Amino acid sequence: MKSRSLPSGLLCMKTAIAILFLLSISPSVFASSEECVILLHGLGRTSLSMGRLERNLEKNGYLVWNHGYPSREKSIEELSAVVGEGIEQCRKKKAGKIHFVTHSLGGILVRQYFQDHQVAEAQRLIMLGPPNHGSEITDRHKDAWWYKEATGPAGQQLGTRPGSLPSRLKPIPLEIGIIAGTSGSVLFSSDFKDANDGKVSVESTKLDEMKDFLIVDTGHTFIMNSDEVIGQVIRFLKEGGFSQPKPAPSAPVTGPIGTVAE
Repeated sequence: MKSRSLPSGLLCMKTAIAILFLLSISPSVFASSEECVILLHGLGRTSLSMGRLERNLEKNGYLVWNHGYPSREKSIEELSAVVGEGIEQCRKKKAGKIHFVTHSLGGILVRQYFQDHQVAEAQRLIMLGPPNHGSEITDRHKDAWWYKEATGPAGQQLGTRPGSLPSRLKPIPLEIGIIAGTSGSVLFSSDFKDANDGKVSVESTKLDEMKDFLIVDTGHTFIMNSDEVIGQVIRFLKEGGFSQPKPAPSAPVTGPIGTVAE
């Protein structure tokens, strides 16, 4: 049986409908096609830890660079070179804008890199559980053999005391959003006095120059895998801010017999 070809008029109509459909799609769907996101994992982790976030960013149209670095083998100053590597890869992809999404130590590497580098394409930085003022765990355990073995030279630099590397870093010219967790760990609970994610206190994550800040009920180790966090990361990349939870409505003040007070 011979296959029938579509009449030319019907074919043109279908083509026109397809074009109109593409034009009707919100431009925001394609807005990130020239935007590149550099993912940087935390201390003692690998690029695999950022894999779920990577896949979600790609689904939203972003170019993504997610590569590992030897976090336990070098100092923060030496490790920050990976930021430059990511920037060069984004430039090779002709990205007009470059963003950063980091976990823990990864955020400190970005801040360190921008102490003496300028990148015209750099726009936004989302930091997940960053020890921006160090970690109390370092203060207490930095001299322990197991801590030295687990964290290497960079781990020795992450204390909270004055003069520590994070405390010496100057503000950088990026729009910064920070997400802090509050689901602490029993293992290191005695090292903290206030709310924390098990590795970093909420207060230590904050920066004076941050544009937005969000607290989530998540632990440090897997904060990047949270559906809520992934959604907030994408929102900040697109809009420059997080979606803040609405406060619960306060209960009405009642009088002695249960009537609402005027």
